[in-house]
Amino acid sequence: MTLVGWSQIAIVLALVIATAIPLSGLIANVYAGKDNFLSPVLRPVERGFYRLAGVDETREQGWFIYAVAMIAFSIVGFASLYALQRFQNVLPLNPQGFDAVPPDLSFNTSVSFITNTNWQNYGGETTMSHLTQMLGLTVHNFLSAATGLAMAFALVRAFARSSATTVGNFWVDMTRVVLYVLLPISIVFAIVFVALGMPQTLAGSIDVTTLEGAKQTISIGPMASQEIIKELGTNGGGFMNANSAHPFENPNAWTNMLEIWALLLIPTASVLAFGRAVGDFKQGRAILIAMAILLVVGIGVVYWAECAGTLGVTALGVDPSAGNLEGKEVRFGQALSSMYATATTATSTGAVNTMHDSLTPLGGLVPLFNLLAGCIWPGGVGAGLYGFLVVAIIAVFIAGLMVGRTPEYLGKKIESREMKLAMFAVLIYPLAVLGFSAASVMLQTALDSMNNAGPHGLSEILYAYASANANNGSAFAGLNGNTPWFNTTLGIVMLTGRFAYVIPVLALAGGLAAKKKAPPSAGTFPTTGPLFVGLLIGVIVILYLLQYFPALALGPVVEHFLMLGGKAF
Repeated sequence: MTLVGWSQIAIVLALVIATAIPLSGLIANVYAGKDNFLSPVLRPVERGFYRLAGVDETREQGWFIYAVAMIAFSIVGFASLYALQRFQNVLPLNPQGFDAVPPDLSFNTSVSFITNTNWQNYGGETTMSHLTQMLGLTVHNFLSAATGLAMAFALVRAFARSSATTVGNFWVDMTRVVLYVLLPISIVFAIVFVALGMPQTLAGSIDVTTLEGAKQTISIGPMASQEIIKELGTNGGGFMNANSAHPFENPNAWTNMLEIWALLLIPTASVLAFGRAVGDFKQGRAILIAMAILLVVGIGVVYWAECAGTLGVTALGVDPSAGNLEGKEVRFGQALSSMYATATTATSTGAVNTMHDSLTPLGGLVPLFNLLAGCIWPGGVGAGLYGFLVVAIIAVFIAGLMVGRTPEYLGKKIESREMKLAMFAVLIYPLAVLGFSAASVMLQTALDSMNNAGPHGLSEILYAYASANANNGSAFAGLNGNTPWFNTTLGIVMLTGRFAYVIPVLALAGGLAAKKKAPPSAGTFPTTGPLFVGLLIGVIVILYLLQYFPALALGPVVEHFLMLGGKAF
């Protein structure tokens, strides 16, 4: 580790905070339906969409209708994306003449993109036409992110309102997020990315002659427009199979820093917007501090582990001073490679500029733990906020039990119904991840997909299902996921990770909104100070370590001790 490396990390984090604060004001206005500086231009467009869709923007929905609208929208999105892939061979904008995508892969990819996962069991440059990339994948990068933030809006309203029967209007929330938040930033930074060297063209490929005189065909396409929303919407699905390790998707140090900034921006701003929405900015700040501590500690562990390298490689006579460079782009360095790996799994992005399968055991443990916890510090767009608020509800309940008072959070009493829904949401994760991981290690068809045996092979399977469940999409790439078993089961886990989690959260929002908001009293547990921050971190560590400790002990921890003995690297 070096001072220069930590300075690079600090610069990116400072840039995130500096831009997230004003953006949080915009998001809070969008949440409240207030005008903003974009309204003179975009408000007529917004009204036009409502008229075309027959939506009454003044009519709000209860939590159940809100959930039904979200599910119906997702079903239509799945069907349209599935059809687009299956018929891409007869549709236009297919300059390379790609065949139709196979049924099981189309299912997996469609589920992946409607759930904001962007798990990719294919190479984009060798599988998807330009039409599928733009009309299918890029469009859903916007819509799935907007859906996540809309869900967060519903839960935030539940805390902000008193004795209410509605939590907002899904169609209005989603439309406003796309128009006022995602689209303007994406347009500006797509142009910035083009200026920094990313391709943006409808051409299919170019033929070049290498320095050795060989002929090579290089795929190109509309990359810059997909790259920005890939990061900004915490989607992660790249145009190229190598994702942001490819020089077209991530040409230089500037684009690398901007990509990390983009994937952290909206999740961070959303937390601060939460504080604005409930009328107490300190509430959002406290949650963000807890998130930041977990994120920075994770970055530090990965950075240290990767700089330390591996004893096995050192024993071969390789200079250990540069650390573990396998699977990394030297042009990005250890610091920003470590930051990218941590940030992309602490959010639900899943984009990579480093091959996570090549990380050291402790370096890989951090991204894996981030996934197992649901990618909630600061999390995906919207998903991180409502995921962390569920943890906050559990934390104040525990605090209430310890001091013998009725738990409450932001003036809303946390009773048995709220705890049952919160725990139902939390327990969905280990049930899906551990259940399918256990089935996979017992089935030969799944074992045949593994390139590594032993503890690292277990980590690859566990990582795949954790990534799908957390709607992240990154992978330990030693596992071949493009098989009927993994395409189907990973798709199922993506669905449960998104919908089986968010529906209890919306039910929780409906119940909290209906409760009368009580003013703080002398006995109210303070939720803006260091005690609450520490409680949040403690609950997260204990809750998720208890759920996953045996699996982590058999995977990356055992692998670490093998590495110390020089038997694995």
